[in-house]
Amino acid sequence: MTIAAHGIDMVDCNRLGEMIDRYGNRFLNRVFTPVELEYCQGRKRRIEHLAGRFAAKEAVMKVLGTGLRRGVNWLDIEIVNEPSGQPKVTLAGRCREIADEKNLTEIIISISHITTHAIASAVASEKEP
Repeated sequence: MTIAAHGIDMVDCNRLGEMIDRYGNRFLNRVFTPVELEYCQGRKRRIEHLAGRFAAKEAVMKVLGTGLRRGVNWLDIEIVNEPSGQPKVTLAGRCREIADEKNLTEIIISISHITTHAIASAVASEKEP
């Protein structure tokens, strides 16, 4: 496996909570998929889990080198959990196209959070020639 790109992001949990309080479902449904929302809403520390997924999506955008440009949409990046609990990235739409253009085979992520902050790191591997 050849490492092609790395991205990292940190989110202030209080700030994300304020965004959710201010914009409610309009914000949540624009940023998170139904699967992500279902996972996080059932958690004791819901805001921390949402912040972790938000940070992971930002880290993936950094791996792709896009941010929210070039047709990239928050919902084109989905963070789900394996039965083991390990988070996994699924790409769709324009994000999938960009990953294919860059010959990226997989994006591996790690998420961690505490009461105040969440952080995520994303590493992409490249197809061997």
